[in-house]
Amino acid sequence: MCNHHNTGRTAPVSPQKVDKHALEHKKWNRRSFLQALGLATGGSFMLANSPITYAQPSRLASAISQAEGDRVVIIIRLSGGNDGLNTIVPIYDYDTYAQRRPNIRILEEQLTNLSPDFGIPNYLTAMEQMWGDGAMKVVHGVGYENQNLSHFTGSDNWANTNPGETDYTGWMGRYFEGKFPDYLLDPPPMPAAIQIGSIGNLIFDGIETNYAFTVANPQRLFEIASGGDLYDTSQIPDCTYGEQLQFMKGSANNTITYAGVIHEAFQRSFDTANYTDTRMGRQLRIVSRLIKGNLGTKVYMISLGGFDTHSGQLEAHQRLMLDLSNNLQIFYNDLATVEKDRDVLSMTISEFGRRVEENGSAGTDHGSASNMMLFGPGLEDNGFIGNHPDLQALDRRGNMNFSVDFRAVYGTVMKEWLCIESDIVDQALYNTYEDLDLGFGCVSSLDVEEDITEDTADFIHNAIYDDNGQTSIYINAPKAMHMDVKLHNVLGQVIATLRNEMMPEGVSTINIKEEANMRLATGQYIYRIATIDRNYSRTVLLR
Repeated sequence: MCNHHNTGRTAPVSPQKVDKHALEHKKWNRRSFLQALGLATGGSFMLANSPITYAQPSRLASAISQAEGDRVVIIIRLSGGNDGLNTIVPIYDYDTYAQRRPNIRILEEQLTNLSPDFGIPNYLTAMEQMWGDGAMKVVHGVGYENQNLSHFTGSDNWANTNPGETDYTGWMGRYFEGKFPDYLLDPPPMPAAIQIGSIGNLIFDGIETNYAFTVANPQRLFEIASGGDLYDTSQIPDCTYGEQLQFMKGSANNTITYAGVIHEAFQRSFDTANYTDTRMGRQLRIVSRLIKGNLGTKVYMISLGGFDTHSGQLEAHQRLMLDLSNNLQIFYNDLATVEKDRDVLSMTISEFGRRVEENGSAGTDHGSASNMMLFGPGLEDNGFIGNHPDLQALDRRGNMNFSVDFRAVYGTVMKEWLCIESDIVDQALYNTYEDLDLGFGCVSSLDVEEDITEDTADFIHNAIYDDNGQTSIYINAPKAMHMDVKLHNVLGQVIATLRNEMMPEGVSTINIKEEANMRLATGQYIYRIATIDRNYSRTVLLR
């Protein structure tokens, strides 16, 4: 029986006053809106009231999989602003710490010493064991100049590594885009990155697309991994609506091009550990199965929310850190059963820390500097990096001053763990970082693609739109060269050849509709510029 009704009615909304902090959490920024429309990434749709975005695949995974090493990075986003002071407690200045936090301090008898100067809450026994096994390091005082204390702006700054500027690209997205300029029309066999949660976070965003396979929550990824499809098409009603539903579900299953390879990798592995039935446990369980199943993806991002502890911090923070600590230990023990634990580095990020002084609600307000934690046997040893901020020399807002720029951690991980060439890292991070000694070094080269020569690095192209609704391709070539410029539809099929000739040095523009010499419907297309030794592609909107 087919029964499908939608009245379109919505309940009336009463005006109400919303304080500034609550309003901060209600914002839906421009990038999230574009993702929902399918303009900022390959596409987007809702599944069981959860948004899922997808992107066309790239050659990045192919390049990485050909490298000698199998190193993987897992970015663990502690969403809301983790309190670094109650995570790693400064024993050397405990009196100042306790005076500023009389009600939410970790008591001295509840601390386990990691060193004579720093301790960890004694309920984090799993994390303390990782420290003792040489599988944990802490970077003190991480932040940046004039740190923004807005959740959304702070998260964007940590993602785009360009604080204070309007930048809708992320540090990993820029790397992928610069390295693989023909991303849209040359798909690889597996995803370059997998992102669970953090819908709207732009770490993997390039100008054209998001380079990660992104799912809103671990349950959705589990359904993909275990079943191979997003939607069940077996229970479809026999009616016109059913035919439409089957078409939409089938199209979605086919569109998510990586569902099959994720499913195959998941099925090649098996569970060897009992993760907790929490969000962090579910995420790490799936990531472990994909790594053990040799999916080939080298970058993952997972999320743990709830760190915006303005009230009731002691209980909430303990629950969150226990979730992280226990499941990380399970995760690495799980990987060790197939000898992959030493190939996986995990690092925490958070949009900011918390204020040193507690507020009147047994919590802490938005702060600045905090710590980043690194995990994995590949670290070879435990240790602290950088100087802990002076608790007696705070800024005018009562926040700690940073001592390590967060981009230094990013850059070092890219260069020394993922073995990405220095000049490419410089471009991805806008030359804004310094090298750190995190205790590991490059053991393989992921840079298996051809070097970017000066000529190709200086090749500039983009779509431009005029006031008359005309769309053109702008090209600025470093020298005269032969170019084959074609227009494709979003399925990759060639629609028209726009140019196939020698093009001069300098600026040229190609009016798409005029050069195509055919009727073109309004909508999204892809143009590709093929030169002798390199291809470039980008999406374009015809109006």
